[in-house]
Amino acid sequence: MALLSIYNPTLLLVDVQMPVLDGLSAIRQLRAGGNDKPIIALTGLAMQGDEQRCLNAGATAYLTKPISLHELVVQIERQLQAAQTYSMPKPTHPAQVSVKELG
Repeated sequence: MALLSIYNPTLLLVDVQMPVLDGLSAIRQLRAGGNDKPIIALTGLAMQGDEQRCLNAGATAYLTKPISLHELVVQIERQLQAAQTYSMPKPTHPAQVSVKELG
């Protein structure tokens, strides 16, 4: 948690099933500490009610694994735009792939 003050990320991806401190507890601690950045909760063991538990803990979005690259990029863009903290850059090099091309 101390690294957040050093790096100040724009968005956080939190795995719900982490060793030592589970993701829901981590999200609650982040919110209790005043962190208002978008948090996308990720889980590989999706059970009924998990999404609501993540949102109740303070996550702003929820994705289940396996996650498609397209779905992840769309959700990140959606969360950052909702937070009004970021605008996705447009590809400037032919090798870069746009979200529409990933579909």
